[in-house]
Amino acid sequence: MTHRISRRARVLSAGAAAAVLVPVAGVAAATPAAAATAQVKCTSSTQPELAKKLTKDITAALKNRKGTIAVGFHDKATKTTCALRGSTAFDSASVVKVTVLATLLWDAKKTNRYLTDRESKLATAMITKSDNDATSALWRQLGVTKVKKFLAAAKMTKTVPGSGGYWGLTRINVTDEQKLLALITGKNAVLSDNARAYILKLMGKVVRDQRWGTPAGAPSGTSIAVKNGWLPRATHGWRVHSIGAFKGRGHDYTISVLTHGNSSMNYGVDTIQKVSKAIHKDLTPISQAPARFAPTETPKEATVPVPQS
Repeated sequence: MTHRISRRARVLSAGAAAAVLVPVAGVAAATPAAAATAQVKCTSSTQPELAKKLTKDITAALKNRKGTIAVGFHDKATKTTCALRGSTAFDSASVVKVTVLATLLWDAKKTNRYLTDRESKLATAMITKSDNDATSALWRQLGVTKVKKFLAAAKMTKTVPGSGGYWGLTRINVTDEQKLLALITGKNAVLSDNARAYILKLMGKVVRDQRWGTPAGAPSGTSIAVKNGWLPRATHGWRVHSIGAFKGRGHDYTISVLTHGNSSMNYGVDTIQKVSKAIHKDLTPISQAPARFAPTETPKEATVPVPQS
């Protein structure tokens, strides 16, 4: 299967014409009230039936799944958006590594310079292998102040960098992750075209045992760019996340799925992949593309450094 790197997408569309809401059964949230009211909301200004189907199928994928699950989706081609718990905050784990790279490139752009050989090696290791030491080195180089300035420029207003050097405890939500993916995949004033292409290139070269999550079920002929993360802690159990950008078969879309409260890493991976398979299938039915991306059966990811409990 050949995967070409996507360069285009846009931020979540607002005010789309068709909206369908269905309660998500069996999905726990931070409070009983949230569990009772959380709903998948899909909208489309051009294909209301697609929005309706996505709402139904994402809801079905989440039926009886335990933990707190947040979903963000946007397809530029059909102007279709889905969201669930867009403002719910999660510890980022390794997903924040994309933000670190974007900050590095944004900062370099301000002085009109290329990355050094050292920075390029660290960036490649950080994204393709999820190397923690490389991430820590770049985090120290940038400093929290520059990360915050990038977040402000990116309008990722609810993302809060981890303190004390613990970048894996950065607080994120799917709304901001979708904003980040939109910057990476669509022309904008924050990231240069070369920077966006570089990020997507590295996300397209993630090692095999880390190619799980949102790519699951992507149809053949679709480009795949992904970054995942997981982290177990005493509170909220396993955090398991996946963000991805996809282009092909007439679609140009991004998916973010963040979860915590999972009993195990594999449980969280399975939840994310159920959602992702439903989205890919609804955009490109099996009859149009029988061959699908099969994620690794032995998913791995770097467990990021955190303070001792």
